[in-house]
Amino acid sequence: MFTRFTTATVPVRDREELLRDAVWTSVVKVEIDHQTAPQDLDVSVVVAPFGPVELCSVQATPVHVRRTPKLARLLEEPAVFVGLQVAGSSVVIQHGRSATLRPGEFALYDTATPYTLLNGDGMDQHFFRVPRAALALPDAALASVSATTFGDDHPIAKFAASYLGRLATQTDLQDSTHAEALGAPTIEVLRAAIATRLNDRGLAHPALEATLEARILDHLRRHLADPELSASRVAAALHISVRYLYAVLERSGIVLGDWVRSHRLEGCRRELARPDLRDRTIASIAFRWGFRDAATFSRAFKAEFGMSPREWRRLSGSL
Repeated sequence: MFTRFTTATVPVRDREELLRDAVWTSVVKVEIDHQTAPQDLDVSVVVAPFGPVELCSVQATPVHVRRTPKLARLLEEPAVFVGLQVAGSSVVIQHGRSATLRPGEFALYDTATPYTLLNGDGMDQHFFRVPRAALALPDAALASVSATTFGDDHPIAKFAASYLGRLATQTDLQDSTHAEALGAPTIEVLRAAIATRLNDRGLAHPALEATLEARILDHLRRHLADPELSASRVAAALHISVRYLYAVLERSGIVLGDWVRSHRLEGCRRELARPDLRDRTIASIAFRWGFRDAATFSRAFKAEFGMSPREWRRLSGSL
């Protein structure tokens, strides 16, 4: 959904908290260290989806952003960010490397690994968030190009920067019914830029085998609440056989039924601890996470966490 946020209309005392909530909800969970006094804090954010790709354009007073090890371990969809510098300069740090960006240059970094963004003179960037599964590139390839500068030193990188810049500034597209159609070509442009940086033409095409496990787990995460989730449905969605699905997961020691149950129970555990969901019944939360039967859910929850859902809700309320 197309959204805008600005601190200009927010009372000074609430700016940091509301900005943090907006970023955590709409973009990514990060620690935000403002380098100015609260009364000088000035931030403008525009978020626009392009199919699976999400644009986040930010103009802000000096700020440092950190994806900490704790946040990187959160159970959420793995994503790659592409930061395109509009004005000024910034630094991206990940995997022990740093990339200094100037206008027209971009760098990649992924949310599964800690990173730091330094914007000592202010932030003026377009960020594109791409699901790892949609980018369909091996982990090693992404790790080797993260926190490196893509600029006009290569024709494909130069084209990609120009394309991303135009996409970010075409305001008539961002809030239109045609925006979704630009997701797939945007991913292909990024994949081409990465492949040519690595001098590997094969990566310009989806690395299906190398990323199959990631795409299976991504599909499972997005459909955890579906009570009809099954091996046959996952296999059909990914155009593989059920037998091959089990074989891919077995290589990493993953048992499909156990993985789904464990992640559903973790989702229920989080929601049962939320004060704003106290008015929801335990059964309704269980059903929302794909459990068909309240009694079966209660037994599974106690086996997993050593206490009943009711006991956990009462205990978490007193913590």
